[in-house]
This record gives sequence, structure tokens and C-alpha cells, in this order.
Amino acid sequence: MKSNNTEAQYDASRYRTPDGYTSDIAVFTITSEQTKAYAPPKMVLKLMLIQRAEHDTEGNPNIESGKWALPGGFVTPEETACAAASRELEEEAGIAGIHLKQFGVYDQPGRDPRGWIISNAHYAIVPEYRLSERKASDDAVDVELFSVAELSEQVLAFDHKNIIQDALTHITRDLLQTTVAKQFLPEMFTYSELQAVLLTVTDDKAIQNDQAFARKIKSLPFIEAVKGQKTQRTSKLPTQLYRFIDAEVKQSIYTARH
Repeated sequence: MKSNNTEAQYDASRYRTPDGYTSDIAVFTITSEQTKAYAPPKMVLKLMLIQRAEHDTEGNPNIESGKWALPGGFVTPEETACAAASRELEEEAGIAGIHLKQFGVYDQPGRDPRGWIISNAHYAIVPEYRLSERKASDDAVDVELFSVAELSEQVLAFDHKNIIQDALTHITRDLLQTTVAKQFLPEMFTYSELQAVLLTVTDDKAIQNDQAFARKIKSLPFIEAVKGQKTQRTSKLPTQLYRFIDAEVKQSIYTARH
């Protein structure tokens, strides 16, 4: 009779295991600047990076020191990669309880000079005010926000340039194909505030055109006008306020023709 004891059949010593398993996080926010009264703010999508210190927390020379990198760290045997991402964000930047999504695994040979290191990448959406008190961890000398244009001028650690490019692709898709834009908006918002968020990742004419977008928002099943609620924060005349509601959504929800 054959044994069903898989532990007896599996010999771990026969296989080489990775030298480490890490979780990296692309932390996105949208900064806003009020350039003039009664107008939508100017919004810019930005990414938070940390600058790696010369030495780690134990005083040893830090790999890729001085370079800008995504926040992250090693996953322990007692946690998932997502749990590690949440822990590292709190430890490295003082951020907790935010929208976090896994989007890729990076295992290209030679991607990390420390050895065979596999990274599980996530992106996080953090409102601007939550990053106002951001701080650098013990093994980082600085933490800053960079626009997409500014990122191209930076020398990044490891393969983080590739990870960031993928993260930008994913957040762009999710902003245009899901209701994740609500993470960047107040509970009640104007059509022009939602429009400004979407324009941080697209130049689609259906979104750029004020009148067309104002009509579009009224036909979307996942957004409703809040009765009796208007504001003058984006125009001289009182403007209707909207909010997201639970509803089934389709791809390209803001640009699809109905």
C-alpha cells in the first residue's frame, strides 16, 4: 500500500531556494494646487520614493546606497507578501490603512546584486494629506514625491525603473476602467474634480472636453448626484456635487460610448 505522507516523499535538500523574497510598493498620490479661485485645482500624479542610506540598520554597507528606490523589504515566513507590504509602508513611511493592490512578480536572473531575490510588487493609493507627515526609515536618508517627468531623471536602485513603469500602466488602467479614482477624491466631489484626477493619466479627448465629460458623468451608473448639495469651490456658480455608489462597472467606463 502506497503512503500518502507527502512530507516523507519530499526532500527539500534536493532543491535550491531563493536567497530572499521581498515586497516592493509603488506609492501613488495626486498633489493638487489651487492656481486661481473658482477653478478646479491643478493635479499631478506623483510617486513616493526613498533614498537608500549608506549603511543598513545593523551598520553594514547598504546595497545600491544613495539611489532612489521603492519602499519595501523582505517577507518573513509568517506573513504574506501583501502583509509585508503593509508592514513595510508603516515602518518606512509611517503610512497605514491604505488601498493596496498586488500587480506583478519580478524574478529576472541578476535583478538584485545580493543574490536570487524575488520581488512581489504592489501599488498603493494614498491621499496627499496622508503623506504630509511621511518620514524616512532607519535605512533611508530621505523620502520624497516625484512626478512621472521627474522620475526619468533619477538613477533608481535594482530593477525599480521597470517595476515603476508597470505600476504606472496598472494605475492608469485602473483609474480609467474601475472606480478607484474615488481614493483620490473627497466623498462628495464635482465633475471637474473627477475630471482633473483622470487627466493625470490620460489625454483622452472624451475626458478633456468639459461639456462632454459633464454630460458623461450624469450617465454613469456608479456615480449619483447628491440632492441639495452644491459647491463654489470649482466655479463661480454653484456646481452640483456627486458621489460614488456601488454598481457594476465596465471597461473604459469614462470613455466608452453609450
